[in-house]
Amino acid sequence: METVRLTTAQALVRFLAHQYSERDGREQRLVPGVWGIFGHGNVAGVGQALLQAARTGEVDLPYYLARNEQGMVHASVAFAKMRDRLSAYACTASTGPGSTNMITGAALATTNRLPVLLLPSDMFATRAADPVLQQLEDTRGGDVTVNDAFRPVSKYFDRITRPEQLIPAALAAMRVLTDPVETGAVTLCLPQDVQAEAYDWPVAFFRRRVWHIGRPVPEPAALERAAQLLRTARRPLIVAGGGVVYSGAENQLRSFAETAGIPVADTHAGKGALPWDHPCAVGGIGSTGTAAANALAAEADVVLGVGTRYSDFTTASHTVFGDPGVRFINLNVARLDAVKHSAEPLVADALLGLQALERELAGWKADGGYRQRVLELSAAWRRTEEECFAPGHGPLPAQTEILGALRRSLDDRDVVINAAGSLPGDLQMLWRARDPKAYHVEYAYSCMGYEVAAGLGVKMAEPGREVVVLVGDGSYLMMAQEIVTMVSEGIKVIIVLVQNHGFASIGALSESLGSQRFGTRYRFRDRESGQLDGEVLPVDLAANAASLGADVLSASTVEEFTGAMAKARASDRTTVVHVETDLYGPNPPGSGWWDVPVSQVSAIESTRRAYETYAAAKRSQRHYL
Repeated sequence: METVRLTTAQALVRFLAHQYSERDGREQRLVPGVWGIFGHGNVAGVGQALLQAARTGEVDLPYYLARNEQGMVHASVAFAKMRDRLSAYACTASTGPGSTNMITGAALATTNRLPVLLLPSDMFATRAADPVLQQLEDTRGGDVTVNDAFRPVSKYFDRITRPEQLIPAALAAMRVLTDPVETGAVTLCLPQDVQAEAYDWPVAFFRRRVWHIGRPVPEPAALERAAQLLRTARRPLIVAGGGVVYSGAENQLRSFAETAGIPVADTHAGKGALPWDHPCAVGGIGSTGTAAANALAAEADVVLGVGTRYSDFTTASHTVFGDPGVRFINLNVARLDAVKHSAEPLVADALLGLQALERELAGWKADGGYRQRVLELSAAWRRTEEECFAPGHGPLPAQTEILGALRRSLDDRDVVINAAGSLPGDLQMLWRARDPKAYHVEYAYSCMGYEVAAGLGVKMAEPGREVVVLVGDGSYLMMAQEIVTMVSEGIKVIIVLVQNHGFASIGALSESLGSQRFGTRYRFRDRESGQLDGEVLPVDLAANAASLGADVLSASTVEEFTGAMAKARASDRTTVVHVETDLYGPNPPGSGWWDVPVSQVSAIESTRRAYETYAAAKRSQRHYL
């Protein structure tokens, strides 16, 4: 057997450079590069291996320097989302805090079912120098390190304590990364001494490998059961989730909806799968859904979920589907999701499943009166959208006005990115998406700090699109460091920084739950009250963004914002458009509920009133059995 002598890190770099994925005859690099921040745990191991690859040219695996370990995971996940989970970056970090900084990113990846390869450095496998800098000493066992915290948030976890263990572990890692059902964060912990240890590797380990990503077909009996149930529907509804987009099933969804005359509501991950102005499109569903989608959900007798995991925001905490006899059909590649709500499961790829359902239902169409009601509800909601977009609020503009101006500033292929705060709710109700890749809202983990880093990953995945990060001041303050990376790499992203001096979403939620917006505004501590309800803090986020190397444009009106967006689009540099909005809204009219428990007993009158409202809403919650 032919071998080559390399360190473990050099072997890993060479292996990753030869991995490819394939679907529908199209191949791409599975791991196109490595993000990292070097420290004593990886600088002489993975760092040396990447340097050697770059200097010798023997291996093509580019390295990108991030500014925050969590941020580089977010950038990698956003890249994978834009590439339909067919390509995923690796991320290397040093021991201790460098590695544990990636755990939140790992949780986000796994919750969203998006692939990322994490390479946290670990303590000495030999334990020759124990305890070393940044080592956790655990009295329960000598083999426990901080990296064990990755286990519950990883879809695959391994610790490489001997060089030869890398061979089965690396192959297993690629298997999970390319599995549409199992994918998520894949973690290979690399002790710093093992990274630098040499071994005689089989040359065959480094051969070009293509990981074929199949499209599971629906089982005939399951297809027949699903079609039979749909034929009984008088008020059917489709809920389109991210699985539609990852499968590339947008055209098939459109064809099926048109042929069967079924309205289509969408989740955050599914928005844009059907263009917003299509006659069958009724917008977002659930806690922050449109009045049209939620009204149809309340009446639906059969719900076809396509590629959705039915989060509590999608179901409005199990209250949005109101018909006592509602039945579900779930078309999903993962059986975990296909069986939710006691559904008729149709375990299959979304594209092939929709094609099969359309064939099976040939000649059947929803009632004409029902289709007319769908059109009327959609038209009514679009009038509401226009009212939300209309300028005129003062003295500061409403956030919804800025969203309207932003949408008018963008082309259909331009990507808007968001994850947390009040913006996801406004976006799900109001954003008008025609392209499934133009709406990028991370709302499985809803992680503050995702947005700026994600903009970097999205732009790297789709350099031909304009990428717009939409971020509130709260999320910006969590993590904006990757602006520096954008500047250093010459990657142009537009960042719309909405400044309202507080947590608008949680503030409004706090008020509705009787907690009076406590601790949700950025204020000085008042000397008399002792609370954080003094004057507004003099924080200048525009100056902060400029200090990180971005161009900055400020706006105080909708008209100024529109002009600033035009300048940002014309620029070839990362540009931050800073605009202040009213912390208190107004917000789009809601029609859904979200289960956030309220204190059952309280000395505060507002909390007692809120509990009465909560208890009344709770009575509509149900299991779908």
